Parts: sequence; C-alpha cells; structure tokens
Amino acid sequence: MWNPNLLKTSSVSFLFKRHVGKCKFNWFDEGIQYPGFKYYPRHSNFEDPPYEPTKLFRVKRIKHMKGLPYWEKGILKEFKLDGDDYSIIKNIPENCHRLWKVKHCIQIVPITYPDGFPTESDRTYLQENGELRIIKNVKQMEKRLELIEKFNKLPQRMDGDTLRRNLRKKWIDGYETHL
Repeated sequence: MWNPNLLKTSSVSFLFKRHVGKCKFNWFDEGIQYPGFKYYPRHSNFEDPPYEPTKLFRVKRIKHMKGLPYWEKGILKEFKLDGDDYSIIKNIPENCHRLWKVKHCIQIVPITYPDGFPTESDRTYLQENGELRIIKNVKQMEKRLELIEKFNKLPQRMDGDTLRRNLRKKWIDGYETHL
C-alpha cells in the first residue's frame, strides 16, 4: 500500500538547510592585517606600540624526549637540547620555524640587555629571566683592593692581639648587668 502523506513529510525535511559557511560581510578598510589574523581595534586612532624583536633566545627543554616522534627529537638534537642545559639560539625565520614545531617541549625566553649591549672585554651573566647582566670591570676591583689595604694600615684600627685580649676579658667578666 502506498501512503501519499509519507512522501510529504520526507520532502519537507529536504527543504530545510542549515546555512553554515563564510560570513557574508566583508569589512574592507577596517582593521589591521597581521600575519594570520585581522585585528579590529576599539578606537580608530589605535597605533601599535613600538617593538623591537630580540636578537637571541634562551631555549630550555621542559619535556622529556621519551615518546616524542623522531623528527621532533632531531630538531631538539640540532639545537643541542637533548641534555639538561639551555641553548642560545639566533632569532631568524628558519630557527623560529623549527622552534614552532617543538614549542610544546621547550621554554623560550627572549634575551634582553638591561645594562647595555656587552663588548668583547666585558664579562656577562645570563639570568633565568633572560637578562644578560654585565659584571663590573676589574679596574673597579683594583680600586676596592687599594681601599682595603689603606683601611688595614690605619693606626686607629686595633691589631689582632688587642682585640683578642678585650674580647676574652668581656667573655670572662660577662656584660655588666644592673638589677
């Protein structure tokens, strides 16, 4: 037996479509185009703050290499991150592209120079937060040694024997207490 109402209900289900797709609106001259996305600022006079990218990165591995695919292990070995130590990597597009592939395994800290850019004769120390500190010159240490020698030769200072006698006397007699 053929039922004509059955055909009507099934044909109705084909009429309804869910229109999911690209947005029909295109805002041409609005927003700022960045690589990969478009930013729509709140105010029309918005300007990006000046930013100068760092020249070097301090990269440290934070995840074990066990269980990683061989291509990620290869990238980590190229950067010498297969040990427990950190590595200094140049900020160039090729290195950034390779670091992007292993970003879930590493910690990247930009290196900053709060004391100025070091010269070849300066001694430096790289801190955990990426600050490259310059250790003061040896000339200042020489001045400090001269001041220490002058202080040791002052006649007002007590020599070691006098200090020992006075401190021993205080130890034996005790401090004077008035009750």
